[in-house]
Amino acid sequence: METKQNGPIGRPRGFDAAEALERAMLVFWEHGYEGASLARLTNAMGISTTSMYAAFGNKEALFRKALERYTEGPSAYLDRALEEPTALGVAAAILAGTIRTTTLASHPQGCMGVQSALAVGDSGQQVRDLLVAWRDNGYASVRERFQRAVEDGDLPAETDPGLLARYVITLAHGIAVQAASGVCRDELQAMTDAALRTWPPA
Repeated sequence: METKQNGPIGRPRGFDAAEALERAMLVFWEHGYEGASLARLTNAMGISTTSMYAAFGNKEALFRKALERYTEGPSAYLDRALEEPTALGVAAAILAGTIRTTTLASHPQGCMGVQSALAVGDSGQQVRDLLVAWRDNGYASVRERFQRAVEDGDLPAETDPGLLARYVITLAHGIAVQAASGVCRDELQAMTDAALRTWPPA
């Protein structure tokens, strides 16, 4: 049950909402959606449950905001990668960005969008659906970029952009899971290099 805010409307929050959201993002990133209890979240954010509800809504609403922050921050490498001049450059940049983000010593290992979905019960169905849509959106962006590469002659005409995009995204998600399991950056990069050796010739 959500706790309603007490006190007059417009009362100052008394905390930095952006900083609190950053800390919530890190908790979700490390523990997943279900593993991030309200107590763990509010303790990390340095606020009460009442303040959390007043500022961000319930836990699901907080997660949605945290995922947006993750997308615009640690995961922003995807949008930058799509601007690479060649399809191979796009793939290499996506995988390099995944390795870099999922192995940072200063952040939780793995990917927030992957880790959060690995164990979600019935009560978290909407979050599961949100993460499916989040991953599908990334896939669709890569597929569209590879379609343009086919049209521009950067990829062979017989290339299936959807299949190639699925290959790259699956590699990226696999990297995230391996990173969360403690596989080192050098090993992940070696695997990526091996995978890209089979790239379709221009």
